[in-house]
Amino acid sequence: MHRRERVGRGVILALGVLSLAGCVTVRPQQRAVLADPVMAFDGEPKTEAPRIHAIGNREGSVGGSGVAGGGCGCN
Repeated sequence: MHRRERVGRGVILALGVLSLAGCVTVRPQQRAVLADPVMAFDGEPKTEAPRIHAIGNREGSVGGSGVAGGGCGCN
């Protein structure tokens, strides 16, 4: 077996192993944690402003949407 063939097979094997590393099964009780709004990326400020304004009107409060923490005061 030539060196090039061994390297090619090694690369294919490594890619195959790496492709299996991303597979995971999520239990239903874990989905709520993964769907937490804190986990979402921030959108564009111009498109987020109307949504934040609507939430402020509906909830009767403003702010607190950009702060993440555990509530222990150690931020």
